[in-house]
Amino acid sequence: MAILWVLMALLMVAFVLSPMLRDRVLRSPRTGVRRRALGAAVLRPYRFRGGPTPQQVPPGHPDAADPAAYGFMPEELLDVRMPGPDEDLLAVLDVVQRTQDYRPAARLLAGTDAEGELRWQRVQALAGAAALELTQRPGGVHETPGGQWLRVWRAEQPKEPGGAAVHAEFLAQHAWRTSDPDTEEFRVIMDEARQACAQAALLAPGDPVPHIVELSVARGLAVPKPEFDALWLRIIDVAPHHMGAHLAALHYWCEKWHGSRAEAYTFAETAAARAPQGSPLAALPLFAVFEHLPEVNLVRGFYQSEVVIRAMHGALHAVHAADQDDADGPVGADGPEDPTLAHVRHLLIFFLVAAERWAEAMSQLIHVDGHVGALPWTLSEDPAADFAFYRALAVAGYESNGGTPVPRPA
Repeated sequence: MAILWVLMALLMVAFVLSPMLRDRVLRSPRTGVRRRALGAAVLRPYRFRGGPTPQQVPPGHPDAADPAAYGFMPEELLDVRMPGPDEDLLAVLDVVQRTQDYRPAARLLAGTDAEGELRWQRVQALAGAAALELTQRPGGVHETPGGQWLRVWRAEQPKEPGGAAVHAEFLAQHAWRTSDPDTEEFRVIMDEARQACAQAALLAPGDPVPHIVELSVARGLAVPKPEFDALWLRIIDVAPHHMGAHLAALHYWCEKWHGSRAEAYTFAETAAARAPQGSPLAALPLFAVFEHLPEVNLVRGFYQSEVVIRAMHGALHAVHAADQDDADGPVGADGPEDPTLAHVRHLLIFFLVAAERWAEAMSQLIHVDGHVGALPWTLSEDPAADFAFYRALAVAGYESNGGTPVPRPA
């Protein structure tokens, strides 16, 4: 009997580990993805936990699905900085990083609506660029540290709201990038970031961005829930339906930080229920589900479960409403899509592919292909490779069910 129990235990271990080992072989982006034999488990938080795993074949194999046939961008050209297109921002980032002149960034933020989602995305991107520069070039005896343009911006225009907001976000990102939350160094940087948030808020009373930055700081400093609630009330007083703010607050309520699965789900579902028609907030429950995915999923139908399907449908409703608005708009109208919808579309690709809903995944890929700076890809050491892998899975599954390449609209 003892031998029987040992054999059963070994079989269970093999059942859990074999998909993980198979993933290491199959995941290589340098090989093709066969259109057939879809179905297995992978145990990584930013890959499948129960989704399909195709067979892989050499590039050029007649059975290989080819994302290029759909006009999708080659993996090496995927932009890891942004979740979706913002050509004005990318142009400014290029100039600022090449010349170390902050003034194009200041002009960009000055012309960006303070109450919209776009300002928050641009503040994050500018701060992230400065933080990355500093990480890559910390400076030394004969070397100027990276991100010097932001220091000059703050020194020359200390009362400018855009620079103050970028500086606060820079400090928060720098703390998360370079130090452990349990260290004194982390707390010192976060305390400085909190003071920077307060200063930025004074310079722009109607701008929610400094308060949204403070949500990340509050999470890092593990502030008590009543204090976090008070901060949240300040945000919803000026921007009650701000998707970026809700995403930042959701992290605090997650099980891995200072809340629980139930608290995170309640926060997300309440926000979705109160959201106006067509708001991206309808997708917030999907982010809550993602934050609480099991590390090891032994249930093959997990991505077809009621909780996941309900969350996916809320997210699909949000993007479909946006697509319908575009279709109903006047001919020639080219107003930008809500930038947070790109985040929703990326997460939908992850879940739709895992649920083997190939055609729906393809429809989301068409909107965001070319940019991979969003969850879940940014959790990977190689976001472009992980996105390309999921994209290849979507193409393979789509074609295995009768789909054929349709060129993307110009």
